[in-house]
Amino acid sequence: MSDAVDPAIVGTLIAVRDNAYAPYSQHPVGAMVESESGARFVGANVEVAHYKGLCAEASAIAAMVSAGERRLRSVFVIGPGEHLCSPCGDCRQRIREFADAETRILVLDAQGGLLKRYTIDELLPDAFGPENLGQ
Repeated sequence: MSDAVDPAIVGTLIAVRDNAYAPYSQHPVGAMVESESGARFVGANVEVAHYKGLCAEASAIAAMVSAGERRLRSVFVIGPGEHLCSPCGDCRQRIREFADAETRILVLDAQGGLLKRYTIDELLPDAFGPENLGQ
């Protein structure tokens, strides 16, 4: 895969990030997940006054699961600046739940330039997952 991200994906990410509700942090984030079937789901962060809001990645994963999908092929995250806006610890675990060794996690800068790509093992090494529960 090249370092260029499909302009259509970048446009979608910027649009969903622009819909974020971030009145407290002023840190809007957008995410898009692509499922195993190729379907795409987006999410934006949604903050609330008691500071337990919903992350963009969690929002997109919830949309995917609500549509009946269970495997992540790709995860894209875009923040508001030039810095790395990688998934938080909770979202890393959420991604892990639906990822496999082939899942790509890509973090973009505010304009859609690729800053970093991860595998799930790089994003969350030695992770605890469903197999640890003996299921």
